[in-house]
Amino acid sequence: MQKEILKIAIQNEALYVPTFEKQDSFEINESTLNFLHNIKKLGFILEEKTLHAIQTLNPTQKLEIYEVLQEITGVKKNWTPLINKWKLSVRVSFSDYLKTFLHQFSKNKSGIQMPCGHIIPENAFELEKYNGCPYCGTSFEFDSLKLEGKGSQLKNLLLWTNKDVENYFHTLLKSKVPLDATQVWQLKTLLNYFDLPKNIEIPMKETSILVIEKLFVKNDLERIITFIKSPNDLLRYLWFQHTGFLQIIQPKVILKRKMLNQAFSNYNREVLLKQYKEELKLRYNRTEARKIAFIFNEFDLSVQKICENMHPKREMWVRFIRALRFTEFAKQKGFEKLAKVLDTFYKREYVVFEGNVQHFKLKSDAKNTFRLLKQRPGLFARSLFSNMLWFGADETLKHFKEITDLLPIRLIFTLSMYSEYYFDINGFRQVKPLGGVSKNIMKNKFLTLYEDETLKGMQDAIKNLCLEIMANRFAKMSKKGETIYISPSLFHAPIPVGDRSETIQELPSVLMGTRFPVDGNTVRLFMQWGEGLPAQHLDMDLSCRVIYSYKTERCSYSSLTIHGCQHSGDIQRIPHKTGTAEYIDIDVLDLQKAKAEYVVFTCNAYTNGELSPNLKVGWMNSITPMKVSNSGVAYDPSTVQHQVSISQSITKGLVFGVLDVAKKEIIWLEMPFQGQVVQQLDHKGIHALLDKLNSKLTLGGLLELKATIQNQTKVVSPDDAEEIYDTIWGRDLNKVHEFLFEDLEEVIVK
Repeated sequence: MQKEILKIAIQNEALYVPTFEKQDSFEINESTLNFLHNIKKLGFILEEKTLHAIQTLNPTQKLEIYEVLQEITGVKKNWTPLINKWKLSVRVSFSDYLKTFLHQFSKNKSGIQMPCGHIIPENAFELEKYNGCPYCGTSFEFDSLKLEGKGSQLKNLLLWTNKDVENYFHTLLKSKVPLDATQVWQLKTLLNYFDLPKNIEIPMKETSILVIEKLFVKNDLERIITFIKSPNDLLRYLWFQHTGFLQIIQPKVILKRKMLNQAFSNYNREVLLKQYKEELKLRYNRTEARKIAFIFNEFDLSVQKICENMHPKREMWVRFIRALRFTEFAKQKGFEKLAKVLDTFYKREYVVFEGNVQHFKLKSDAKNTFRLLKQRPGLFARSLFSNMLWFGADETLKHFKEITDLLPIRLIFTLSMYSEYYFDINGFRQVKPLGGVSKNIMKNKFLTLYEDETLKGMQDAIKNLCLEIMANRFAKMSKKGETIYISPSLFHAPIPVGDRSETIQELPSVLMGTRFPVDGNTVRLFMQWGEGLPAQHLDMDLSCRVIYSYKTERCSYSSLTIHGCQHSGDIQRIPHKTGTAEYIDIDVLDLQKAKAEYVVFTCNAYTNGELSPNLKVGWMNSITPMKVSNSGVAYDPSTVQHQVSISQSITKGLVFGVLDVAKKEIIWLEMPFQGQVVQQLDHKGIHALLDKLNSKLTLGGLLELKATIQNQTKVVSPDDAEEIYDTIWGRDLNKVHEFLFEDLEEVIVK
């Protein structure tokens, strides 16, 4: 049984059994009963159909599935923290560290010598509460995990067969929104198991890059040409091949991020910069270069269009032209078009479309500005808000309505979501430059030219326009019944419009912005890293920041105990191969009484460089009290609500969740920030990001609009409904995309 496909199924809240025919009746055998008992301890249960399928497997196959579930939940990792009695307040002060530091150089060697070599003097630290050295943060004692499976976060697994996996593969290929890091890993994996369908159209450029990579391995140039249709497509692939980034992040941005990550290191900065530049150097042999030159020469675009397409990334293209020896191939027979492009490109004998738009805009020539924008509907949509402030809402929307049928539905959703956020003159806007970290910027300065009522009118105009567009499309869609059930959970599920991420969700994946209810009164954060690595100084920090209306507090390595939060101790050095863990317990009731607003979950790389690539973070919560062993182990997979692991990253700090204290809800989000410690996180950015997330439409809200337009009666139970949209439907990417994009896009064609 394929281990990787099992993981993909579990990420989609399913269990993979290649083939299955349901039996009318059966008796559960002993190996199945043991399997069910063991996976419940890991936080999983099976629906009836899945149980039937498991019954058909032999004990060896069941063991393979169980081992994959163990790997995903990390139960074989080391979860022992630095402090064994960390749930109690542990006395740690600066004087303890100073006294211990001075004692290392003292002739008086009295005290307790730790396995790491440090001597802890008397009355420094409470050693009986530690599993390691409190001075250098090295663990020495490791306890095995005791599984009980009494948590409340049990995940119900549906059944996936080969047909379901293949359908999901096709869904990823046809996705009309960018894939997140989890889906990217899934698609790259499935491309090794399934053949690419013939004549398939892939809407997203980033998705096509993953397919092109596979075709390059097979040396299938003819099919590659069907996916690479412009210089920008080719550059995107070449840069992905070189750096692993699916978006074209400028070399200078990558260099800047890497150098900032080393800001506190003792390394020579000139040597580091030289090393990083060397890593980004382009190197191609003649065989590789000839293939790429052939693809470039086959572009079905005019020389002018090709040069215009290359212009935004001109500096990068100059580097690639040299590395790929284009000038050499341009002199050879068969590469005449390449020669013309290079001549035109270097002489700058081409016109840039955006330059023309900007020319007329600066002259306040609305007629010609909108004439050009209507030729590029996507550009018009992305610049809609700024053009409304420049030319006025009525004039801009009059022209915009002429091209709305040419826009993908996800752009319509996005405009509706962010109009209120954009036209609010107060506060900040949060932006994330390509390859950078989230930043707060001032709102558009032209907002100050308008009265509040006028800005409110612009918000309403956008919303009304988008609702009108969606209402027209829903009116043309066929309905499946007169009654409709919409699960309350879908009102917490944002519309998937393509929030890219750098983390892989190993448990059933959800959309960024999804809200998780807190079942009990305690939220337990966890972080595990270092497994498989040799013993070394690798200091990753788990922290949280409590935000009040009038102040903020932090619970971190330097402040283990604050009101409502308790840290398990700062581990600075990882043990050999076993990895290590940190925890923070958050008492929700205490924070509610103290009138706290939010708790922000963060992890940081305190050591040089980025977050460790095998780092896992998440949180637990349960109706029943979560236990802590005598050694301080506090991990229980049956209480894990959400967990992610870091994939490729140039991130120094990461916000991975926010607890809304009053509502007892955790919002999953991903916000990188340039910070070695949590103190460097600008909490204003959290408010800006929450405003952005709160402005998003939800699946429930959109379904409610559909029900209203189609005169369907809402019912409170799925048993009473002809058309059902439950939690399972909301997690099914295939069905959600079919509803959001395929059905609505078909309406456009009709």
